[in-house]
Amino acid sequence: RWLRQHEHVEKLNMHGILSASAGQEQLLTELLVTHAKIPVLVGELISVEIWKHKVFPVLCRLEDFKPRSTFPIYLVLHHEASIINLLETVFFYKEICESAEDSILDLIDYCHRKLTLLAARSTKAQAVTSADPVPPQELQKQAEMMEFEISLKALSVLRFITDQVDSLPLSAVTRMLNTHNLPCLLVELVEHCPWSCWEAGRLKKFENGTWHVVPPEEQVKMTKLDGQVWLALLNLLLSPECQRKYRLDGFNKSQLLKLRAFLTDVLIDQLPNLVEMQRFLSYLAVTEPAPPKKDLILEQVPVIWDHILKKNSGKWGAIAKHQVKHAFSPTEEELKFQARRWAQTYSLDMMEALAPDKPRCRVCGVEAAKRCSRCRNEWYCTR
Repeated sequence: RWLRQHEHVEKLNMHGILSASAGQEQLLTELLVTHAKIPVLVGELISVEIWKHKVFPVLCRLEDFKPRSTFPIYLVLHHEASIINLLETVFFYKEICESAEDSILDLIDYCHRKLTLLAARSTKAQAVTSADPVPPQELQKQAEMMEFEISLKALSVLRFITDQVDSLPLSAVTRMLNTHNLPCLLVELVEHCPWSCWEAGRLKKFENGTWHVVPPEEQVKMTKLDGQVWLALLNLLLSPECQRKYRLDGFNKSQLLKLRAFLTDVLIDQLPNLVEMQRFLSYLAVTEPAPPKKDLILEQVPVIWDHILKKNSGKWGAIAKHQVKHAFSPTEEELKFQARRWAQTYSLDMMEALAPDKPRCRVCGVEAAKRCSRCRNEWYCTR
């Protein structure tokens, strides 16, 4: 049953990528909103995250666990990457963010945990490669590499959430600003930039799933990840609602003022909105901000993470042993069957079936290249 669910998520993920590349994400977003699937995806995302922290290490320590193939375990590790990639594709839309409802708090907590890991990541370990390990070390290495990419996806999801600050629940804004102090965490990412490192005198940056050497003439160019951090900071610091709630004490003020060193003319030319950030920081440097207004409210708290932990507390070893016996030690026939299923999932015929039809002009019916800027649904071949 879980394998079928993962297969469905993978197909949705592929459909989302193909739809986004064709500019036709509307059908997928409507499907997820209508069937209330965003809270389900968030719950599944956190379940796999907990499995990685609580069960996976136990599996790797079991002396009698010598699987014929590590593919079934890899699928579980990959499941988290598929879900976060799907959420990154669709969270650009306001209706998706709103349809998350209370689970948005759990997603904010998830993104905070991933960004904390990203900020603590050693730059020395980012681009280092080692000799091919053997299981379970191989699985652990794959999990670490996947964790880095998942954290980068979580950064994009968080930035899309901050785009909708005005329509988020009050508890979500308070949680981002004061519970987790995301502005200061984002300052850490600007300062240390974990997707960039120097190796043998050459600058390397992580883009599109791989590390690559940056030519000297492009070293000052802003990457997509840099842009996500700056846009999230703009949303969290310049929104009137956020300015009303954020506690700008001495520590927070000193951390935010570190950004002034990075706001160069070259950077502002690439993202002109940062002029407003520069003005805000200049004003912050010479004034003492008023303390935030204290509202007496009943604050919501995320429930998915705590519910799963309480339900399975003290059972992680038993869960690992049960899964070794019933899930991760398949017979040769079962492995062949799974391999055939996944070959079908990733076949060209399947991808063509998932790919959306090319848009047609609403007037004449020919293939269209221009979409209405207002409704974002109708297409036209000319203006």
